[in-house]
Amino acid sequence: MKKMFDVQVPFFAPMWRRVLAVVVLALWTIMEVSQQAWGWAALFGVAGAYIAHQFFVAWQPPED
Repeated sequence: MKKMFDVQVPFFAPMWRRVLAVVVLALWTIMEVSQQAWGWAALFGVAGAYIAHQFFVAWQPPED
């Protein structure tokens, strides 16, 4: 189960990919809030917060 939520993989090593993933989730959350779809907004908001934490707080560059 841990592998399923492990986002610290070599694909996300470039900073622009990590930033893009967080921005896309944030924009999708805003779109869901604007449509008053609170359940989806909460889901994408939590996913965005998790990804932001993993990419910018707990990030450890993958070993080659």
